[in-house]
Amino acid sequence: MDQLLQQIVNGISLGSIYALIALGYTMVYGIIKLINFAHGDVYMVGAYVGFFVTSYTGVGFIPALIISMVSCAILGMTIEKVAYKPLRNSSRIAVLITAIGVSLLLEYVMMYFVGAQVRSYPKLLSGRIFNIGSIVIKTQQIYIIITALVLMFILQYIVNKTKVGKAMRAVSADKDAAQLMGIKINDTISFTFAIGSALAGAGGVLVGVYYNSIDPLMGMMPGLKAFVAAVFGGIGSIPGAMIGGLSIGMLETLVSGYGNSMYRDAAVFAFLILILILKPSGLLGKNTKEKV
Repeated sequence: MDQLLQQIVNGISLGSIYALIALGYTMVYGIIKLINFAHGDVYMVGAYVGFFVTSYTGVGFIPALIISMVSCAILGMTIEKVAYKPLRNSSRIAVLITAIGVSLLLEYVMMYFVGAQVRSYPKLLSGRIFNIGSIVIKTQQIYIIITALVLMFILQYIVNKTKVGKAMRAVSADKDAAQLMGIKINDTISFTFAIGSALAGAGGVLVGVYYNSIDPLMGMMPGLKAFVAAVFGGIGSIPGAMIGGLSIGMLETLVSGYGNSMYRDAAVFAFLILILILKPSGLLGKNTKEKV
């Protein structure tokens, strides 16, 4: 039982990071029906921004988190304007291939400038450990969970209570009708990319703090796992992305704790196949009918 509770704690902290990344996937898909496979590499850029800011300016965790989120928000809007907007009326396969191309471009541009070697992340948080019985909780885990919860609540407030959030929901429901009502579609889409990318940037800093290492290819696998989380929760559903991220995090840690850590990735993608077979729309997703 103690080992199970320990793995659940570890899974919640890891799943919180996956949830932040999955939110970007699900928001972009909800607005323009695009699977943004470059999103995982935006998370990688966020980790490096936090690394360089803390290494060369000496700022703490919170300033580094904010700077990383702002930088990734700008990057996300730039990617949308340059790579995706010109293809908005093209076939889905063309946009998907472009997203994969942007992903590889971000990886190798970063590799060109910073090198391919793994870097150790600066120590931003204390290494204090709390013991609750035989359960060990690290300071980093507490910060990760609290940061993720705060950002998720802020996102929920923006989407449900603000004018721009109402515009996002309107565009998601019916883009043409929203445009007829005077909503600026392009601005709304750019804002969606900015929010999703900012959350990915926060996830990058949290991963750097948690695992203490970063590299230019670090965004590939977590990005795919966050996509699995978004699909499980119901892609297009913000609460679903949160639930999906936590579920995937716990699945991964349970497989590592009770089985073999070498098979944790296989377990996640086997889970994706199972979801697509049993409930393609996801946990909180809605079945949609396409007119032919």
